[in-house]
Amino acid sequence: MQTAGRLDVAVIGAGRVGPVLGAALRAAGHRVTGIAARTRGAAERVEALLPGVPWTSPAGAFAADLVLLAVPDDVLGPLVAELAGAVRPGQLLVHTCGLHGTGVLAPAAARGALPMALHPAMTFTGTSLDLQRLRGAAVAVTTPPVLLPVADALVREWGSVPVAVADADRELYHAALAHGANHLVTLVAQALRAARAAVGEEAGRVLRPLLAAALENALDAGDAALTGPVARGDAGTVATHLRVLAERVDPATAATYALLGALAAERAQADGRLPERAARALREQLRAGEDTGTP
Repeated sequence: MQTAGRLDVAVIGAGRVGPVLGAALRAAGHRVTGIAARTRGAAERVEALLPGVPWTSPAGAFAADLVLLAVPDDVLGPLVAELAGAVRPGQLLVHTCGLHGTGVLAPAAARGALPMALHPAMTFTGTSLDLQRLRGAAVAVTTPPVLLPVADALVREWGSVPVAVADADRELYHAALAHGANHLVTLVAQALRAARAAVGEEAGRVLRPLLAAALENALDAGDAALTGPVARGDAGTVATHLRVLAERVDPATAATYALLGALAAERAQADGRLPERAARALREQLRAGEDTGTP
């Protein structure tokens, strides 16, 4: 499905997201007529994704048919309020923030802009690699019903899959993604540091298949995918892990292990997989482990 005709598109925001989505729209046949940002520190990277596209001012971007706002969550509201006077009636105004729905675009919509919130549920590097990752990725779509066909078309032109998210659910949707993706990065970084202390540069090779399988299993089966010493009630093993992490990596990693272990034990017990006696022994060890990360 495609939008009716080709559009002049301007991108506001030269971070990791805007230029990539602009490049995806350009590849679909739209004309990217300008890019605007507070600074041009990313000029080289922008040129690689959007060669020949001129820089413009944020207000100047509103000469386009579609304005793509790819700025941080906390910047979006003030920016829309600042630029609402530049809106032309019937202009498509799209933002890419996960947290916000279309309410944040209200000052522009009051002047005739057609508001859409399109958030790709993926992590961006700001390079051409993201164009491949966009293919098949889900995009949260929040827009007035009359604009759903247009939003659907734009998302599919990125090669992505539209998923409707109600305005009232955007905050929870975004919290789920941030909790899963961002905190996963912290967890994996801690595991990598510990593994490198044990096996050196082979740490990534050791962890990759295990973590990939664990993620796939968790997405398919939820709590039933939990394995390891906490699920088995091996309090002695857990105590050893906490000690060696605190001694050979850092207390913060031990404390993270303890906190997540306590949550895992709670869920395993609720599922009936962990008897109360074993759970009590685990909790004793895990509480002590949490204390190792407290200043």
